[in-house]
Amino acid sequence: MTGRREPFSAAVTGLGLVTAAGVGAKATWHSVTQDSTPSGVLRQEELADLPCDFMYTVAGLDTTEVLGVAAQRLMDRFSQLAVIAAREALADAGLDPETWDSDRVAVVIGSAHGGLAFYDEQHVAMSGRGARRVSPKLAPLTVVNSAASSVCMDIGARGPSLGVATACSSGTVALGTAHQLLRTGACDIAIAGGAESPLSRLLIASACQMKAVSTRRDDPSAACRPFDAARDGFVVGEGAGLLVLERPEHARARRAPLRAHVSGYGASSDAYAAVAPDPDGNGIERALRTAMADAEVSAGDIGHVNAHGTSTVVNDLIEATMLRRVLGDHPLVTSTKAMTGHTLGAAGGIETALTVLALEHQLVPPTANLDEPDPQIPIEIVRAEARRSTFDCAVKTSLGFGGHNAALVLTRA
Repeated sequence: MTGRREPFSAAVTGLGLVTAAGVGAKATWHSVTQDSTPSGVLRQEELADLPCDFMYTVAGLDTTEVLGVAAQRLMDRFSQLAVIAAREALADAGLDPETWDSDRVAVVIGSAHGGLAFYDEQHVAMSGRGARRVSPKLAPLTVVNSAASSVCMDIGARGPSLGVATACSSGTVALGTAHQLLRTGACDIAIAGGAESPLSRLLIASACQMKAVSTRRDDPSAACRPFDAARDGFVVGEGAGLLVLERPEHARARRAPLRAHVSGYGASSDAYAAVAPDPDGNGIERALRTAMADAEVSAGDIGHVNAHGTSTVVNDLIEATMLRRVLGDHPLVTSTKAMTGHTLGAAGGIETALTVLALEHQLVPPTANLDEPDPQIPIEIVRAEARRSTFDCAVKTSLGFGGHNAALVLTRA
């Protein structure tokens, strides 16, 4: 008979962000807290004749200059973004791959679609010029685990290496998996989060057919509007968000400054439908309650929630209703997707990093484009400008196609 596991709080010692809101954690945080209008939404030539012809992209980043020509050619763009984010996170944590025990370093990175852009490119090549034009690099560059393997090779990590694919909850599940690896002693350091670069004509065309994405072509920067009465779907984005997590004793031994703690993790499956969440929100509620029990916190302890908040009509209402049922009207809730786009498998990594920064700064980012809150939404959502508050505990929630739910509890260092 097994008893309940002892509480375990992984130390967060480093952050790395590459988003449409900014390259680097500092730039992204400034944008989501200080800018009122998303600037990273751009029309894409590849999508020109689709109902949604725009997405959030990382501007001003020359991956060839950062990574070098040879290394760049061995990675799809989502892996490139992951490597860049990992380098920033390690530098932020003050870790030197030349001096660590590489066998005790894990890498866990989530992605919903992997190297979809390269896959699309190769499909076009074969359709137009025959099978001999297909690159032999197709398989290694497009599989979901290639971001994790690319990071491992770049930094010399030789511990557990995992690619997580649970749709839009992938980044959060990756962080929860890293938390569990550290808890069991499988590693001392874990670089974890998510990466995605889904500029794919095929993917966006399918999303349009599903009526999942916004078709506000007249004003793309206002298209993503979580919890707003006029929301009509999400807007896809690219990016990467990785965190360095450590066993607390390992961080203490090297006197690393702590940014926060990942103190609880919960996951669940709706077992309901391929693309629709449980309409009662029971699945994400189970994940959230599991994470809270794991961290040994109550509803009254939680001062902030970085919600999944995709800007879809049904999902936003289901999530908000669940949050009110579990947490009451106490926490300040935000969705940062209007500034970064819905980065699919990367969302959990990016938004967990932003939750760490919210704890550090005691500042909750606003939900951009929230002009007229949906009167059916029963929670307090921060809008218009960032709000100062005092809180020691925050939550990140994520939902994914197929009914994959995940939640993290983060506590102040």
